[in-house]
Amino acid sequence: MGMVNDFVVDNGKIYIANDAGSVDIFDLESQSLVEQILLKPLYTKMGKIQSPNIISVDYLNGKVLIVSIGIYSFRNVWIYENHELKNIVDDSKKLTIKEARFLNDEQIFYGTFSSEIILQDTSEHYNLYKKQLTQSTMGDIALSEDKSKVVYSDESGEIRLVDTKTSEVLQVFASQNVDNVYHVAYENSVIITAGQDRRVGVYQPNQKPYYLKSDFLVYCVGITPSGKTGVYSKGEEANLQLFNTKTKEQTDRLVGHSGLVGQIKFINEKELFSSERSEYVYYWQLD
Repeated sequence: MGMVNDFVVDNGKIYIANDAGSVDIFDLESQSLVEQILLKPLYTKMGKIQSPNIISVDYLNGKVLIVSIGIYSFRNVWIYENHELKNIVDDSKKLTIKEARFLNDEQIFYGTFSSEIILQDTSEHYNLYKKQLTQSTMGDIALSEDKSKVVYSDESGEIRLVDTKTSEVLQVFASQNVDNVYHVAYENSVIITAGQDRRVGVYQPNQKPYYLKSDFLVYCVGITPSGKTGVYSKGEEANLQLFNTKTKEQTDRLVGHSGLVGQIKFINEKELFSSERSEYVYYWQLD
C-alpha cells in the first residue's frame, strides 16, 4: 500500500486512493481487502517507471471516479465500472484538477488548483461550464448532501458558496480566515474551515460566523451530518479535537494519529474515519 491521499465510504465499503497507483477497496464489516483498482505505471521523461499518484476518489452507483497525476503534472481522470477502467480526461488537456466529485450518473464536478470549476457531462462528452472563480490558488471543495451546492475555499481565506448546476456564486462569506484555507467541511448548511492561520472558521445559517484559535496550523476539519459536532486536527501531535458548533465548547479529543491528518469523514453522528500521510485509515466510535 502507498500513502493515503483520499478516501470515500459508501454502502459498507471504503475506497482508498494512494500515491502507489491503486484504489484499495475494503469491506468494513470484515475489514478485508475485496478489490484493488490498479493504474498502469508511468514512464518519466528520464525513461524510468513510476506508479501514478492518485489524489482524488469518489463513488456513485457502482462507478469509481479517480484523478491521477500524469508525467508533466497534468491530470488524468478515470471511471472504473464493471471491472473496466476508462480514461475520460487525459493529461493532454493540461488540467490541474485537485478534486473530482460525482453530481449524478452523467455529471462530474471538478475543482482545479488554478481556481477553475468545471462541470463535465460524461454522456455527451462536453463541459457544461468552465469558470474561473478567483485568481487565488484553490484550497478545497465540499459538496452539500444533495450536491446542488459546493463550498469553495482558496489561499486568500475567502469562502464561497456556489450553485453546482449553474456555477453562480450564491454567497461570499465574511471570512474568518486571513490566510490559506487548507480544508472545508459542509453538512446541513454548516461550514467549517481549516486554516494556515491556525484558525477554525465556523459558518452557520442566521448566526454570526466565528473562529476557534488553535496553537498549530489546522490542516483538516470534519463535521457530523447534523452539523452539530465539528472536529479539527489540533497541535503537532495531530489529535482530533471535537467541539459543539453551537456553543463553541471543546469536548473530547481523539488520540492516535502519528502524522498530519489529511481527511476526516463522518458516516453518522457517532462514527467517523480519518487518514494521515501514511498507509493507515483510522476508524473511530465516539461513544
